[in-house]
Parts: sequence; structure tokens; C-alpha cells
Amino acid sequence: MTTETIDHGTLSRLVEAGAIRAAHVIGQAGGWALSVKYGMAERFLAAQRSGKLRLFRKLETVMAYLKGLGIHRFDVDASGYDAAEAKTHQKRPDRAEALKRAHEAAEHDAWFRGQVQQALDEAGKPDTVFIPHEQIKAEWAMKRAELLKKAEGANA
Repeated sequence: MTTETIDHGTLSRLVEAGAIRAAHVIGQAGGWALSVKYGMAERFLAAQRSGKLRLFRKLETVMAYLKGLGIHRFDVDASGYDAAEAKTHQKRPDRAEALKRAHEAAEHDAWFRGQVQQALDEAGKPDTVFIPHEQIKAEWAMKRAELLKKAEGANA
């Protein structure tokens, strides 16, 4: 059986339009699902990225979500809720790793921007000496030739 879902954006627009007739918080193994009725349809809230059924770990979280949308009345069905399963439910180490990478990227970005700003500041000083590109190319060509000569001598 496939469960039809609704995303947060659509749910928000339905609430703004006053189309939501009822909201139900339903206990599941591992958390709480949200079902809404509008018109003749009943849909479950989907997770944003996966599109799968959105499960809230805590009842307080789903209540705060509903209040934030402007839904202040809803019913709760705790018959399928398993508190033991909710406590042993896997955390999301993938999110922790993604956040760690995001922080590292932000640190690197700040460092890089600092380096660029430092170079721009130094280039703007009146006593800065600029070396022509052709001169640098010639110096590196000589250095490369020396290294190749050393490498050929070591391999012989």
C-alpha cells in the first residue's frame, strides 16, 4: 500500500487558505507521523529531501511544527507509538558528517577570502614591485630544466 504524501510548502499554502479540516498526529515505531485532511483527501507529511513519510522523534516537535503553521487543534493517536523503538532509533551520523564538512568548508572559505584580501591589500601599496609574467615563466623554465636534468641523472 502506498501512502500519498504532501510536502511542507503545499501544507503551508493549504493552511493559509483555510482548507485544512483536521490534523492527526499518529504514533509509529520510531516517532510521530502527521496526517492532514483537506477537501476529500487525507495526506501524510513527507520529508523534504527524501519524499518519504516524515517522522518527528518527539511529540513536542510535531506540536511546535503545527503551531508554527497555525494549526492549534489536532488529535493524537498513540496506539502505534513504541517508546522503546523511539529511543533506540538510529541517529543520523550522515548528517553529523555533512555538518562537519560544512563547517570545514566555511573555515576554508574564510581563510581563502582572508588570503585574497591580504594579496589585494599588498598589491594596492605604492611600494609594491610587480614582476613581469614573462620573467617568471623564464625562471620557472630554467628551474624545470634543472630538475629534469637531476632526475635523468638519478635514473641513469
